[in-house]
Amino acid sequence: MLLKSKFKLATAVGIILSMLSLLVHLLLANYSAGGISKYSVDNVLPFGSKPRPRRLWGPLSTLDHLHPYAKPRQLYPAPAKDNGFIYAKIYGGFEKIQSSICDLVAVARLLNATLVIPEIQATTRARGISSNFKSFSYLYDEEHFIAALSDDVPIVRGLPKDLREARKKIKFPTVSPKNTATSDYYTTDVLPRLVKSKVLGIIVNGGKCLQSILPASLEELQRLRCRVAFHALKFRPEIRSLGSQIVGRLRAFGRPYLAYHPGLLRDTLAFHGCAELFQDIHTELIQYRRNQMIKRGTVKEQLTVDSVSIKKNGSCPLMPEEVGLLLQALGYPSTTIIYLAGSETFGGQRILIPLRAMYANLVDRTSLCSQRELSDLAGPESPLSSDLPHPPPPKSEKELIEEWKKAGPRPRPLPPPPARPFYAHEKEGWYGWIGENDTEPDPSPIEFRRQAHRLLWDALDYFVSVQADAFFPGFHNDGSGWPDYSSLIMGHRLYQTPSGITYRPDRKTVAALFENVSDHLYHPPRNWTMAARQHLNNSAGIEGIKMSAMMSKPASFLAHPLPECSCRMAKSPVVQPVKDKHGALLFGGEEDCPDWMVRSLAIVSTKNNEPQSEDYEGELPEDDPSQDTQQESDRSDTNKSSEQDEEMDPDD
Repeated sequence: MLLKSKFKLATAVGIILSMLSLLVHLLLANYSAGGISKYSVDNVLPFGSKPRPRRLWGPLSTLDHLHPYAKPRQLYPAPAKDNGFIYAKIYGGFEKIQSSICDLVAVARLLNATLVIPEIQATTRARGISSNFKSFSYLYDEEHFIAALSDDVPIVRGLPKDLREARKKIKFPTVSPKNTATSDYYTTDVLPRLVKSKVLGIIVNGGKCLQSILPASLEELQRLRCRVAFHALKFRPEIRSLGSQIVGRLRAFGRPYLAYHPGLLRDTLAFHGCAELFQDIHTELIQYRRNQMIKRGTVKEQLTVDSVSIKKNGSCPLMPEEVGLLLQALGYPSTTIIYLAGSETFGGQRILIPLRAMYANLVDRTSLCSQRELSDLAGPESPLSSDLPHPPPPKSEKELIEEWKKAGPRPRPLPPPPARPFYAHEKEGWYGWIGENDTEPDPSPIEFRRQAHRLLWDALDYFVSVQADAFFPGFHNDGSGWPDYSSLIMGHRLYQTPSGITYRPDRKTVAALFENVSDHLYHPPRNWTMAARQHLNNSAGIEGIKMSAMMSKPASFLAHPLPECSCRMAKSPVVQPVKDKHGALLFGGEEDCPDWMVRSLAIVSTKNNEPQSEDYEGELPEDDPSQDTQQESDRSDTNKSSEQDEEMDPDD
């Protein structure tokens, strides 16, 4: 009996110790995970004093000599005479609107014309959106736009009343210039028509209406573009206020954040023929849109293409799981806060699952803002009638009894089973037509309103991405000739904070890295992680800017506003100038900053003179709060241990 009591006591003690051990392990695991539960930054676990390696978050010492300076440098008088009015209609998404407005202001200056505030067709075609913000004011601050450009171009909100009536009767000529329209086209073809009619309409479809690289004699027009894009085009106060709140919530615990734009848009994927990157119905949707582009003449190639070879050539976006591996190779810990930018990610949340598994703190505007905050941004809107089928009204007990009495003789057969219910998602969007119809239906009023809302979400994410500590594009320099969202963000960051971390990966090089199966890359110091990290680090520095200058600037000046809109400190290092095939400077030919700017920058640097981590080519930092930041940055890649390389190698 005594033996049984001792055995029971030992068993009870063992069970209690096991439970305590399990509880301790669970607490430790919960503390060390540090993830954002339900993808909300409000619940991020504080880590105390976190190291901020300069290699991951900047600033870059090789680019800190560049500073934004878009003011006129040469003789720049106000327009001597007014040749008439120019009004414009802009078709397309946010990136096309942003780029088109800058070109229209430059054209108005070139023609000495008064610019009527452009109309954004995505908002004017929508029904029932807020009447508080019409067309241009839906995104931008009209008062600031007019005042900021008062010395450059006269701007009015609308045509005079008599001219407005004549416009409704289509008495004025309109032009639809190409994306590569030159300045000579406007001075020789458009200007005489403007002088004759006094009013001219411009329809912008491709996101641009003026050549990206202008002659050297029109250098001041390039700076005017910068003043429009980076100073005059200020978002309306509601967008800026909510954007500032999002940035504050992302940095609530004193931690930096990285912005990431996937670039997975249906039109982009269809244009380049990247359908095979997806599966099932998504591939069919992309191919349908590509077929439409072929019929319109937008795409000159065949409907069926080899998406694998196109991806190897760098013409397709990086998939989210590839971006996650690249960020791991760079050394970003799994607790890094990543802000997902962009109003559309084709494929939805399913395609983001691999990236979210690697970085649990992947957040977007919906997880950082309440539904009330987002609806307030759109303003009061009138309800739209839904085109979904409505279920029959329920019948009362009395009506059911009456139907039963009139149902006929007994015994009665059992009624057929009820039909399968149709859910809302099966009648909305492409779910409703892809399985039943061969042609895509025209956009419904609800879809037009959603297109207007996407402009708001893109503007909000643009604001947050420009302020981010680091930015990683999933797709830029796509070769289509149209402005793309990521390139505009990268150009804004290059103008505003050139020394900030902005990655510019070469997708062809990245595709070759993912295709490489060489055995020797599994062993440090020549492993896959080292190769990927070296390429991405170079892309964020001078080498990446030079490549961007040759690829981005011919397509969009705002994607690379150097050297016209920047200046350099007098004692800055000498950089080899980069020129295009016509001899125009693309990088390295910046003028010296004026004396007043040098003095103000010296005062600011004295106030903010804090110890920084070492150079950009540091080691892979560990996410260990007890590690000293200075010791991390002082080590080099060659002195890293084999164990650390193997630990960070995604191939293993």
